[in-house]
Amino acid sequence: MWEAPSPYDDFPGEEISWPAEPYIRGGNEAGFPKTAPHTPVAYLTLVLFIGVIAFIALACHIIWHYAPTFAAAAPATTAHNNANLPPQGGGHIALVFTPEVRHWETDILRWSEEFHLDPNLIATVMQIESCGDPRAVSSAGASGLFQVMPFHFAAGEDPFDPNTNARRGLSYLSQALQRSGGDVRLALAGYNGGLGVINLAEGFWPAETRRYTSWGTPIYHDAVSKQASSPTLNQWLQFGGWSLCQRAHQRLGMP
Repeated sequence: MWEAPSPYDDFPGEEISWPAEPYIRGGNEAGFPKTAPHTPVAYLTLVLFIGVIAFIALACHIIWHYAPTFAAAAPATTAHNNANLPPQGGGHIALVFTPEVRHWETDILRWSEEFHLDPNLIATVMQIESCGDPRAVSSAGASGLFQVMPFHFAAGEDPFDPNTNARRGLSYLSQALQRSGGDVRLALAGYNGGLGVINLAEGFWPAETRRYTSWGTPIYHDAVSKQASSPTLNQWLQFGGWSLCQRAHQRLGMP
């Protein structure tokens, strides 16, 4: 899970290009004076024009930089799906997930009740973050089942303890889901790229976040639609997921 709020929440505004000075013809060839008339009305018009431009620039700056904060303070909207609720009955995660993730099924079901999240969403995040390897570590420093960054842990907490890792990671996922109004795709983007990206157009998302959602969203939908397998998950395995799952398989001591 990546979270770098400042790079994604703080984009510079557009540079304002001022128009060139009006061209004034010399002499009296066309009846124009060599210099523009300097009247109170002309000065007042210029000052008013500058004031309007400054106001627009300030308004754009405030909207651009603080929209995510305003959204966070607003009441959560109605969810677009049931990703923030445990499924009714069944008591199992979908069969589309790899054996390494299904190894954690009992824990996933328990965590889903604790954090009021669909267990299939939890399983989806675990699948593409660690494939169930509790000791997984990324090059960016994220660790554990849900690849939580170090600054999410309190002093003395073990990031590799499954319950501690789940508590920190799933609490953040729950925030992302609330911030996105229940939109799973946006919640996954927020989990990977930081909550600030939820309020940004996709064109401003980091490339890693766009890839993350392109894997996670279809896998989740295949899971909740009770498919026998997930074509997207199979592609993810072919594009490098197998090595992650092999390490998890060995770490878990699975036959």
